[in-house]
Amino acid sequence: MHLEALNLAADVLAAIPNPSPEEPPGGAGFLKILGWGAWIVFGLGVLGILFAAGKMMIDQKSGHGGGQHAQSLGMVLVGCIVASVASGIVGGVVAAAGGMS
Repeated sequence: MHLEALNLAADVLAAIPNPSPEEPPGGAGFLKILGWGAWIVFGLGVLGILFAAGKMMIDQKSGHGGGQHAQSLGMVLVGCIVASVASGIVGGVVAAAGGMS
């Protein structure tokens, strides 16, 4: 039964078309929108880092420490890393699925 399921899965994967990696009509506009999105995301990342740093400084001055805001700074940095490698992640998934070679 497992072998039949694997054979069926292989047949389905073999039937998936492999498109050529050429830009479709209007692709330049889409890439422009992606560029704007990237600028917005990284701008928000910078604002997030500045906000977390400011909260850490205020809490440190009032004697509360800054541990809670250090955690939010870490989350902002993780978000920046994910945004930075987004195209690599998508490219890796597409390549692993056998598409756009």
